[in-house]
Amino acid sequence: MIRRSLGELYESIREFFVATDDNGEIIGCSALHVFWDDLAELKCLAVSEKAHGQGIGRRLVEACMRSAQELEIKTVFTLTYVAEFFEKCGYHRIDKAELPHKIWNECVRCPLFPNCTEIALVRPVGAEPALVGAGHSYETATL
Repeated sequence: MIRRSLGELYESIREFFVATDDNGEIIGCSALHVFWDDLAELKCLAVSEKAHGQGIGRRLVEACMRSAQELEIKTVFTLTYVAEFFEKCGYHRIDKAELPHKIWNECVRCPLFPNCTEIALVRPVGAEPALVGAGHSYETATL
């Protein structure tokens, strides 16, 4: 993930979803960044190691997809090193060159730029139903 300043986090806080456990401890997050009326990026997906294997990541993906659907976004893409996880969530691989150049705005700040090996994946909004889980809450993050 690209490091973000506190100011950048405040500017984009409404894009984030946060998963908490029964004690209110943060165990995961994701964000949906809208590029324009038909395209958004699912980014910043992270799940605490102690919460791996509990479906938290999948439910955070689905929270972003529900948000995209509410905004009438047609397609959500992601860039990742863990393509298999996103494929299980209904995404399919594409060549990064198929994505609009505008999405590379943040990449110049990445220490791996320009030798990035992230994999691009896309998913049409509404392609897979949301999975419901108990014992965890998902909400728009606030500070």
